[in-house]
Amino acid sequence: MRLRLLSAADLRRVLPMPAAIAAMRIAFAEVAAGTAQVPLRLALQTPAGLSLFMPGYLAGSRGLAQKIVSVYDGNPARGLPAINGLVIVLDPDTGLPQGLVDGGALTAIRTGAAAGLATDLLARPDSRVLALFGAGGMAYDQVQAVAAVRPLTDIRIVSRHGESARRLAARLQAEGLPARAVDDPATAVRGADIVSCITPSRAPLFADADIGPGAHLNLSGAYTPEMVEAPAATIARARVFVDQVEACLAEAGDLLQPLAAGLITADHFRTTLGDLVLGRAEGRRSSDEITVFKSVGLAAQDVAAACAALAQAAAADIGAVVEL
Repeated sequence: MRLRLLSAADLRRVLPMPAAIAAMRIAFAEVAAGTAQVPLRLALQTPAGLSLFMPGYLAGSRGLAQKIVSVYDGNPARGLPAINGLVIVLDPDTGLPQGLVDGGALTAIRTGAAAGLATDLLARPDSRVLALFGAGGMAYDQVQAVAAVRPLTDIRIVSRHGESARRLAARLQAEGLPARAVDDPATAVRGADIVSCITPSRAPLFADADIGPGAHLNLSGAYTPEMVEAPAATIARARVFVDQVEACLAEAGDLLQPLAAGLITADHFRTTLGDLVLGRAEGRRSSDEITVFKSVGLAAQDVAAACAALAQAAAADIGAVVEL
């Protein structure tokens, strides 16, 4: 059995952000069209962290893969990444493994790419200012994804302790992006055209009053019913688009909490990003409308991204090939 192994560095060579966003178009379209098999992820909780098992099959693009990703918040104190894992890509005709891809990097890239796709479809064309909440391992790709679809002139980064925001801002500045760390959430959000959140927060990160007309929000971090990134009032007055309705009904605290409070009904988030890709739903309807993309993450994204990366790697002979 021959396997191609792609490290995080290999992955970034073969799956630049525009290609990752293109892969997300395929993933969300297949989910909406019903050609994707994406069971709800299986979660195993240990005393130290969480391991998630996410299989998926995309019949239209013939992608078959399984991701194992772990979230261990105490890892950074040990000098280890908080999010890590592997994706195994399988041959859909034989079931034989074809490759192994770094799961931490793939998760960061595809999560960012989904927000980039949502921004491309929903944010005002003249959007230039991004407010980013969260500066951990997933944050860099959130910025890269938005920058791939809108010419940003100001990137305001807020983190819980501030130092990580300053480090991320310096990294982005070195790459020519206009990033800066901001300590005050209100200062970051006021006047922002796009607000992206990638945190495990259990309380709203900003005030509803600071979200201006026409803003677009990407809520990509909170992934359990107890977690929440946006105020319930913002959700209630926005048009909400999701990655998958069933997954959000099981996991999305940003939607489940206002739903339980009676501020919205389940009909408030029945439109998926795939519906927009397929042209079955209307996107932004006015320059003043507030739009929200809520994502909890789907195996379809991992399948599409990993298969695209492995195909490009094989064509360019990138990565290590081993015999098992």
